[in-house]
Amino acid sequence: MTTRYTLPFARGAAVAALLAATTLPASAQETDFDFSSMTETQQEAFGEAVRAYLMENPQVIMEAVSVLEQREQEQQAARDTDLVADYSEALLDDGYSWVGGNPEGDVTIVEFFDYRCGYCRRAFPEVEELIESDGNIRIILKEFPILGEASMTSARFAIATQIVAGDEAYKQVHDSLVTLEGAPDQTTLSRLGETLGLDADAIFAEMGSEEVTRRIAETRALAQSMQISGTPTFIVGDEMVRGYLPLDGMRDVVEEQRGEG
Repeated sequence: MTTRYTLPFARGAAVAALLAATTLPASAQETDFDFSSMTETQQEAFGEAVRAYLMENPQVIMEAVSVLEQREQEQQAARDTDLVADYSEALLDDGYSWVGGNPEGDVTIVEFFDYRCGYCRRAFPEVEELIESDGNIRIILKEFPILGEASMTSARFAIATQIVAGDEAYKQVHDSLVTLEGAPDQTTLSRLGETLGLDADAIFAEMGSEEVTRRIAETRALAQSMQISGTPTFIVGDEMVRGYLPLDGMRDVVEEQRGEG
């Protein structure tokens, strides 16, 4: 699990280090600063100096926080790259996740999504446009229902459709569920199946199967291993994008993966 620090901690540490270098005598600056080695009087004086400095230079706080955030982002990106490499086989070839776009594309995008996720819905048409307009991207969809019973019902219906009717039917159902406004109850799903010319009864019978349950459980375990807890999460080449990224940003990431950025 990634270690994160609260802002008060980050600010205090950064500011203390800075002030130690600017307010202590030169002889003290040549050694590691140890607050605990000060006498009580010295600690009180140092605290007053810190407060006075911050009151006169409040921008120091935001500068220190900005540096800390940048370092944390770089460290997280490095950890994410390692995670993508460690779990590449499960990401790219689990044997059941739907694969679309250009099967021979030079960049692969893997998306962990939830049908009820607002940002997944927002990303959906943009990802579709990216895949269609680029023409050289492979996309893999990972069913990751984490937002309640409606999410699970939708995922089970989609996966059951894939098992019963194949990949083309799955994509049609996927696209419909991403844009579905109402609740995915039996009446709505039956109507959806009929509209698409599918055997809704056969799909409903499959929804509770061990195979559907296995696929969802394996994807959930993969997400947990990769420290993925939210949707959408994208893997673009060897880079992990946690959360929604507008179309232009996704294009930039793809270009960087190709070495064009």
